[in-house]
Amino acid sequence: MSIAEQRIEEQVEQNIETNEEKFGNVARHLPLANFAKHSSDSYDIEIDLAGVKKENIELKIEDDYLTINALRKSRVEESNYYLCESNFGLISRSFVLPKDADREKISANYEDGRLYISLEKEEARKARSISIK
Repeated sequence: MSIAEQRIEEQVEQNIETNEEKFGNVARHLPLANFAKHSSDSYDIEIDLAGVKKENIELKIEDDYLTINALRKSRVEESNYYLCESNFGLISRSFVLPKDADREKISANYEDGRLYISLEKEEARKARSISIK
């Protein structure tokens, strides 16, 4: 495991511990993420959070990490089922921010159970053509 992977794992565990204090001791889940091929202007991430209400999602930047924490509350009483495969509880995922991501220009939108995050690139680091004289 690389040092970067160890740092991410440690950060995720720290976030989980913090959120267990905040939300109680609940099950943990890792949401699926899709990373769009980056354009010259931004990096785009889609996170599947079906069944999570917008007000139960927390998005934060700390050091070089973007962290998504969410709480999916159970809509069923487990004691009424022989088998309950519905996932609920704490959802947490952290990503190392690209070096050229502008930490002041990150936007998020939540629609139909999917969180869309756009990380704009810093102006000085955007790809550009250079004319030859």
